[in-house]
Amino acid sequence: MVAEARRWIGTPYRHQAACLGAGADCLGLLRGVWRALYGDEPEALPPYSRDWDEPQGQEQLWQAATRHLTTKTLDQAAVGDVLLFRMRQGAVAKHLGLQSAIGAAPRFIHAYSGHGVVETALSQPWQRRIVARFGWPETPRQI
Repeated sequence: MVAEARRWIGTPYRHQAACLGAGADCLGLLRGVWRALYGDEPEALPPYSRDWDEPQGQEQLWQAATRHLTTKTLDQAAVGDVLLFRMRQGAVAKHLGLQSAIGAAPRFIHAYSGHGVVETALSQPWQRRIVARFGWPETPRQI
């Protein structure tokens, strides 16, 4: 998972995109990793806004993650985990990343507006925003 996500580093940020080298948002990055590891995406996505139903308070991204990934407790950190972030208190969770390192210097890979796909230190400000942690399904295809 991490090796595939690192292939995406440098891909520009593009809302709703999921194309290696051409553009991706945070969900698009994980969709691309999914396709590389498992084949077809598990469900078709409707168009989504940048606010992810924030005015309605619906946790659509969280709900989709629980349909296709394995829910873990926040303290079960492992390389490759999908992280779900709430960017500000009271808002819906609407940012995703993939944990690329654990231990004394944790890191994650994500697509971030204005930066594209990057690998970032999972600093305390980022850690405080994590609201859910997920593992991938058990049987990825062989690459």
